[in-house]
Amino acid sequence: MANEKFNNHYQSLINNFPEVMAAVENLGSTVRTAGPLDKKTTELIQLGVAAATQSTGAVHSHTRRALAAGASVAEIQHSLLLLISTIGFPKVAAALAWIQETIAEK
Repeated sequence: MANEKFNNHYQSLINNFPEVMAAVENLGSTVRTAGPLDKKTTELIQLGVAAATQSTGAVHSHTRRALAAGASVAEIQHSLLLLISTIGFPKVAAALAWIQETIAEK
């Protein structure tokens, strides 16, 4: 349900601000390929940042992208568990619940 709400909002942004959203997407593509990190690693990093900022939609999105890039569920979970001492257990626990929602959708 929350994922559907995010997708509707994201689509609304694309419809209302197509040039801005195209620029945002282009920037994301550019920075992901600007260095030596592979796609799986970049998605796991972005997933960690999404968890740290408590961005539910971004956690869902980067979980899907990490899976598509070849990350296993165990790697995704571990990338979040590594954050406990940095961002705190409550934020990590919430993000783990959000990735479970995404995994359950598959």
